[in-house]
Amino acid sequence: MFRKPAASGAAILLLAAGLVSVAAPLPAVAASCSVLFDDFQYSSSADPNLAARHWTVRGGGGGPGIPGASWLPSNVTFPVADGQKVLQLSSYTDGTGGGTAQTEIYHQRKFFEGTYASRVRFTDAPVAGNDGDRVVETFFTITPLAYAMDPSYGEIDFEYLANGGWGETGPAFFETTWETYQAEPWVADNVHAVQRRSYDGWHDLVAQVSGGRVKYFIDGALVADHGDKYYPETPMSINYNLWFIDNSGHSGGRSTYIQQVDWLYFAGNEVISGDVARNRVNAYRGLGTTHVDTVGTGGSCPDPGGSGGPISSTTWYGIVNKTSGKCVDARAAGTANGTAIQQYTCNNTNAQQYQFQPVGSNVRVNNRNNAAQVLDVSGVSAADNAVVHLWAYGGGGNQQWTPVAEGGGYYHFVSVHSGKCLDVPNSSTADSVQLVQFTCNGTGAQSFRLVAQP
Repeated sequence: MFRKPAASGAAILLLAAGLVSVAAPLPAVAASCSVLFDDFQYSSSADPNLAARHWTVRGGGGGPGIPGASWLPSNVTFPVADGQKVLQLSSYTDGTGGGTAQTEIYHQRKFFEGTYASRVRFTDAPVAGNDGDRVVETFFTITPLAYAMDPSYGEIDFEYLANGGWGETGPAFFETTWETYQAEPWVADNVHAVQRRSYDGWHDLVAQVSGGRVKYFIDGALVADHGDKYYPETPMSINYNLWFIDNSGHSGGRSTYIQQVDWLYFAGNEVISGDVARNRVNAYRGLGTTHVDTVGTGGSCPDPGGSGGPISSTTWYGIVNKTSGKCVDARAAGTANGTAIQQYTCNNTNAQQYQFQPVGSNVRVNNRNNAAQVLDVSGVSAADNAVVHLWAYGGGGNQQWTPVAEGGGYYHFVSVHSGKCLDVPNSSTADSVQLVQFTCNGTGAQSFRLVAQP
């Protein structure tokens, strides 16, 4: 915080030869793609895939931190934690510059507006040695400072101080947005918020950068909202580092601290919640995808739901809502008539898997737990807010749907009987909300992507 180193016209699907074929959406509907996802499936800091994927593990000297400290690449490792391989930063100090090794890894400078999300584990105590060091555990973006008070400088910081520092005597979590600074004499032009409590353990961190505001979230809770002159102006790198403010809290010999990162997800020019980011990550993992990077490439979107067609009539799919990032789910894995169709956190169970079976020019949507049970509009209703549930297929129009491609891998589903769309009521992001039909309105509550299942 204080000292820094230098769709209209959507195409209706046609069914033929066992596929739901999708005509290309109009350019106005097509989604541009700017995604970075990394599951950190690397062997070591020397893994050539790190450099090939534009990661740099820092070495040498320089700030921030204890004067004379070094940055040690071998302190970046990739162990298994809680059953999942993670990025681990490990830093140590004996209270002297020569006996201090700090850790940093960063991606190339190409990220700007959009959503930055990462699942990070912070630790309050060292894994070896005495506690008390003023350690800083971070997730941040930065534009380098070209000269003192450079107006093009920018920085967006999550910084956790387990043992205080910067005027705090206990654990404190800072969210800081920078306009610029000067090193000598020290001048800082920034704005910050702080939470004064422990954050030991795993947390979902999200920074939304859009419309002149930078919004910080921890585990879904808004903790800071900055803007005005502090809004970034230029592309930034994505960074993690673990360093020591000074040696004032040190005692004894060497003390070693760690920070871990489960995953990183960036969505360029898109504002999404942590729930949506986490569900997209889970969808990638379900497909065995460990890395995606199309930021600045102009490439097509590698959405885990696919590019928009064709839909196979023999493939089982998860159906993920655009607004909530949650999956269409048969409540309690039920298979009986009347089982509520709801949205629920994606879990890859059969209750969340569906098959699109052709019926003339439309489809019935079978549930994997019992393929004779399909998505059905209750009571053959044509009214808004009529609930959707499972029911044994009988050939009715209230059991048939027309998938309409929106572009970018998303669809809305129109009831043949009523002409209304499958909808999450009130654009809810909560678990266990039963789906309904509602007048088609083009919102994210009616937009879904398909995730192919094994």
